[in-house]
Amino acid sequence: MVMWRAAAGHLLGRALGSRAAHTSAGSKKIVGVFYKGGEYADKNPNFVGCVEGALGIREWLESRGHQYIVTDDKEGLNSELEKHIEDTHVLITTPFHPAYVSAERIKKAKNLELLLTAGIGSDHIDLPAAAAAGLTVAEVTGSNTVSVAEDELMRILILLRNFLPGYQQVVQGDWNVAGIAYRAYDLEGKTVGTVGAGRIGRLLLQRLKPFNCNLLYHDRLKIDPELEKEIGAKFEEDLDAMLPKCDVIVINTPLTEKTRGMFNKERIAKMKKGVIIVNNARGAIMDTQAVADACSSGHVAGYGGDVWFPQPAPKDHPWRYMPNHAMTPHISGTTIDAQLRYAAGVKDMLDRYFKGEDFPVQNYIVKEGQLASQYQ
Repeated sequence: MVMWRAAAGHLLGRALGSRAAHTSAGSKKIVGVFYKGGEYADKNPNFVGCVEGALGIREWLESRGHQYIVTDDKEGLNSELEKHIEDTHVLITTPFHPAYVSAERIKKAKNLELLLTAGIGSDHIDLPAAAAAGLTVAEVTGSNTVSVAEDELMRILILLRNFLPGYQQVVQGDWNVAGIAYRAYDLEGKTVGTVGAGRIGRLLLQRLKPFNCNLLYHDRLKIDPELEKEIGAKFEEDLDAMLPKCDVIVINTPLTEKTRGMFNKERIAKMKKGVIIVNNARGAIMDTQAVADACSSGHVAGYGGDVWFPQPAPKDHPWRYMPNHAMTPHISGTTIDAQLRYAAGVKDMLDRYFKGEDFPVQNYIVKEGQLASQYQ
């Protein structure tokens, strides 16, 4: 069961319940902020996660008398989001093209009742401010956990096997086996540690078991003993004691004020020389420059992931240019399969909202002024 705690200072906001999701009635204005599909929008009928696809719910919403505005324009006072925020009832955002919902934006949004995340991870929202304002925040829990776990496993293999230089050789017309083989390794027998063993972390550990790795995990809660035994993973209570043991470290913890910047220069220095790091959690968990410096020095043999801060990443972001990286835009959780799952989840919650029904309990991030335990 999701644990809750009261957000400090929530009594200073609007009276709780005045903007609660279960009090909705009548026609609503709904704004969705997604990445633009562009030339790719029509190439797959199931490509619903983009602006043009609009989660596949436009006809359903408009046939019921609701207004549905969809845009990718989210930055600055002249953005489309800013133009509509004041009289929006429901704002749908996504981690893949995050609309940063600050306390200032929440204050402007006089009619706002509900913030939905199409996917997993609502750290782009000022959650204490949302709680103080009596808003409901929810996401589609579990919608892309498999997608992200599979992607993490892929990046581990890409970095360990030194795949990308080999690919680049082929594209460039070169052929130099030694230039790849001198730093290519098997996954079997390596020690892999995950920082965080929630839904994604557990799925990753299960997928790593057939590779005969030594599996470690650090979390505030232990995995169910039966599952822990089945996977063969060992709990490490002390993060700093676990790090030097690992050949591969995977970040699977939410971004909170406690985890923001937790992997700084000092903590990275505690890792084994030649470590591989994969981070599909959130970019701001890492000290950006510390990661780039560690890759340049060789202390970190490879860094891979799809999360940056901010997003989209600026063209001069140091992770674009550091050696031995396997970085991409934020894509791991927005496969076509994941899009269909989180689109269905958003539609389900909107339907419940219109009917005045509660959401699945695991989907709530902020409810009645209280934050879910993972954001404590």
